[in-house]
Amino acid sequence: MKFGDFIKNGAVKRGSADFQLAKSLAITANQDLIFLKTLEVTDNSARKVSSNYYDVLRSVLEALAALDGFKVYSHEAFTYYLRENGLENESAKFDRFRKIRNSINYYGKSISVEEAVEFVEDISGLIAALKEKLLKKLEKK
Repeated sequence: MKFGDFIKNGAVKRGSADFQLAKSLAITANQDLIFLKTLEVTDNSARKVSSNYYDVLRSVLEALAALDGFKVYSHEAFTYYLRENGLENESAKFDRFRKIRNSINYYGKSISVEEAVEFVEDISGLIAALKEKLLKKLEKK
């Protein structure tokens, strides 16, 4: 499968670059990240904290895609978006996080405190790397 397949089936819409949307998504992602860092991961919070970190990652990806003129309606499409932008390692990581989040949100899988802490550490690294790319793109506009 390719990113273009998601465009063909309507899961991604092509338009013009949306700097304001990208900027807004970057700001809210940063605010959410600041808030999430204040939370303690416990047995009761592990599932929601993990899902919310994934939401921040997705917001950063939505901002990057908006700068390229795309509105993405499929989380899976981001895997191919990253791959086709030469970010193979980031693509694989994102897909792993997507599957973990889906198993939590849609299939009722529980996540231990230890797993959630590891998830947060790993996903935070990807968020930071993609935020850096996003900020560089925003500075060019």
